[in-house]
Amino acid sequence: MKILVADDEKNILRIIQFNLEKAGYKVVTASNGQIALDVMKKEKPELAILDIMMPKINGFELCEKIKKDFKNTKVILLSAKGQDIDKKRGSEAGADLYITKPFSPRLILSNIRQLTGDE
Repeated sequence: MKILVADDEKNILRIIQFNLEKAGYKVVTASNGQIALDVMKKEKPELAILDIMMPKINGFELCEKIKKDFKNTKVILLSAKGQDIDKKRGSEAGADLYITKPFSPRLILSNIRQLTGDE
């Protein structure tokens, strides 16, 4: 399975990428929302993990675009914001899951497996 990880924080991007690749996933990355959209069009991953606070296009907007143009792609939103209003906005954007930072790589992997049926 191919997974897009988009986050403007390089350390978080690397940690997620490392753990997903270690678990056997093919990972493509992007450091902002516009690059992520370009990667989506080119690579067509089955799952996108998106930070909410990114330059160019934020995670909410990107989620909406992905759900419109790539209907079968699952989306996980990551955010340092854990307020209910943000979770509601994520749900309205079409996100399949909303994870609050800080998180453990094990939690991400567990959620990916649940979302994709990849037990």
